[in-house]
Amino acid sequence: MILEPLTVPRGHAVPAPLLTELTALYAADREFQALSGDFPDPDDIRPEQVAAALTQELANPDTEVLLARAAGRLTGMAITLAHHPDPDDPDPWIGLLLVDPAVRWQGHGRRLAAAVEDRFRAAGRTAVRLAVLENNPRALAFWTACGYEVIDHRPDRALHRPCAVLRKPLRTPRPDA
Repeated sequence: MILEPLTVPRGHAVPAPLLTELTALYAADREFQALSGDFPDPDDIRPEQVAAALTQELANPDTEVLLARAAGRLTGMAITLAHHPDPDDPDPWIGLLLVDPAVRWQGHGRRLAAAVEDRFRAAGRTAVRLAVLENNPRALAFWTACGYEVIDHRPDRALHRPCAVLRKPLRTPRPDA
């Protein structure tokens, strides 16, 4: 898996071919889109909606959009936040992790999550957090299997949806490991 940051210079748009790939990735997970309510119609996600969502994410300098590719195709993406808006929260966050349903159960999600954790670990961060929608038990099972533990229940900041907040310590690997 190759992980690359999405970089879009200020005043520029996501290149059309990449926007097409990203729209297909968002639209492929209809079940998640229906649960999240991030798009008005989970059966009709349009490139301009994805572009607007990414533009909003990238407006925050602490946000990074990471694209995962395998065999030359986009298989997933992660959106991370280096600093949470709550000053009492010291940890970075994974705001979104999407994996193409066509490659689920092949380890892509675990590899993508591990790569995000490695980036935070390399930056000297000691833990990472994320929120899982309470109506998404499959995501909760995935994250707990990856070593995350539920530490709180509260609504998300954007849409006030009920969520479980999870946290995972990022231990430095032993040199002999």
